Amino acid sequence: MAGMSGAGETMEKWPEIEKAASEKRRELVLQGPNIDKKIRKGGLNTSIYSLTLLNYLEISQCPSLLEIHQGIENLTNLQSLILCRNKLSTIPKAVGSLKSLKVLDVSVNELEALPNELSQLGELNTLNVSCNKIEGLPDGLSRCTKLSTINISKNGITRFPEDLYSAHLELLSTIIASENSIEELSGDISNLSALKNLDLSNNKLTEIPFDLADCAKLKEINFRGNKLKDKRLEKMVNGCQTKSILDYLRAGGRGKGKGNQHNESEKETSKEKDKKKRAKKNKKDEDEVEEVNRMVVKVLHVSDSATAFTMKVVPEVKDVRPYIVCCVVKGMNLKPGNALKRFLLAQIKLHDEMCGKRTLATIATHDLQLLHWPLLYDARPPKLLKIIPLSRKEMNAVDLMRMLQFEAEEQRKQRKRQNVSGLHKYLQLLDGKENYPCVVDAQDHVISFPPITNSDKTKMRKSTAELFVEVTSSTSLQICKDVMDALIVKMAELNKFTFDHKEEAHSDGESDPASETAAEPGSSEMTSSELVVQQVRIVDADGNLKVVYPSKTDLASDVTNLTVVR
Repeated sequence: MAGMSGAGETMEKWPEIEKAASEKRRELVLQGPNIDKKIRKGGLNTSIYSLTLLNYLEISQCPSLLEIHQGIENLTNLQSLILCRNKLSTIPKAVGSLKSLKVLDVSVNELEALPNELSQLGELNTLNVSCNKIEGLPDGLSRCTKLSTINISKNGITRFPEDLYSAHLELLSTIIASENSIEELSGDISNLSALKNLDLSNNKLTEIPFDLADCAKLKEINFRGNKLKDKRLEKMVNGCQTKSILDYLRAGGRGKGKGNQHNESEKETSKEKDKKKRAKKNKKDEDEVEEVNRMVVKVLHVSDSATAFTMKVVPEVKDVRPYIVCCVVKGMNLKPGNALKRFLLAQIKLHDEMCGKRTLATIATHDLQLLHWPLLYDARPPKLLKIIPLSRKEMNAVDLMRMLQFEAEEQRKQRKRQNVSGLHKYLQLLDGKENYPCVVDAQDHVISFPPITNSDKTKMRKSTAELFVEVTSSTSLQICKDVMDALIVKMAELNKFTFDHKEEAHSDGESDPASETAAEPGSSEMTSSELVVQQVRIVDADGNLKVVYPSKTDLASDVTNLTVVR
């Protein structure tokens, strides 16, 4: 049967696996028609289970792959296991042996159940089981205390297990459970202190618990497509008014539940009111000191701008890198001293940490003045994707990938490394992809090829004052938003630092000569460190709005000295 393991000794050798073994690779990607043909002919080569150095394994887009062998338990160094878009009907219990696993993606298969052994994955951060036939989640998920994102959408799930509401899941920020058959959401949802994004659209809910309003960090909720008993609440839900919904729940709906408790709490004694007034007065002096250090970010909405910035997304990107958010940032001063270097280093740090070394998301920044609108987020065959990579001449994606792979091999030999590092590490993530993702401007210039490189045509310079920023991901829309939030907060901090330290503008080797000769004495002086963030609309091929950033729920930063003006 296709996908079944055969006798290892008689099975035809796979050069992809042989190469990974001989080069002691840490990453391996097997996907697409050619791999599927091999699996259909003789099953998945069992020698793959001897690649014990692997920390990233992806086997995807192979309809002939029906099962994974118990030998997967040998790959104890795995941190990411991606088995999406196959025809898997089961996941072996042996997956519980992968104690280092952080990301498990088994979406778009034919799974009907998940093994209880998943609860043994103490390092698990992201679990994606969407688009299967699963009717229930395993018990014990509360032991996965590092779980941050769970996507169980498009299944047949009728209820959440009790321990999914456990306070032990103190990092769980995203639950996507749309298009299931969930009938009830427990009030214990309030135990999830880190919850930011909850999607329960198109289920069978009739009520939303008032306790949901106690999730202090909740930014975005979606309950559309549920027939709620409270018709006023249903109307609000269908309008996706997150803040209004939470306020309504907090008040206890139509004067019920917590609403009465809320009213009781407002019956303060005059003594308590006097105490608050004194505290308010004492805080005034502190606020005046804090104001000196305050950072300001002003949001310019699409409707407020003379020219709305728009990016159209083609349907084909869903198979390669489906998620993207963008915005325009104005007011950044990169001319003085090492301001540009500080910004680029901050971007690298975000890539290494929050973006999981680009495995979760990738940031790209451009000089807005060098773009031609509107933009297109496209997916193109590698031979037809042409770009001028940073500090290189124009070439197509096939030649660029070949060149980068050669450089990676040379680097490995020179440093005697067992695995490559930096940007080259992610070349394998595009192996077998029929199309590559790219951002294209109105003149058909490719300005970005995520997660590989940006175009040299739109690169940042010291003279750049207005930026176009994009964040893409193959994981989730929420990670794009979270990364963009963090980047803008960091930009505000850097701009305030530059403003406070009054550095002189001089060449540091990072700027272009044109920008230096154009600079006039005193031109780098800033009158304010305020940043303006202008929304960019992401629309589908028919012009329907998909996402706009920043929305009302974005940039809800915990940074005390950051003021967001909307």
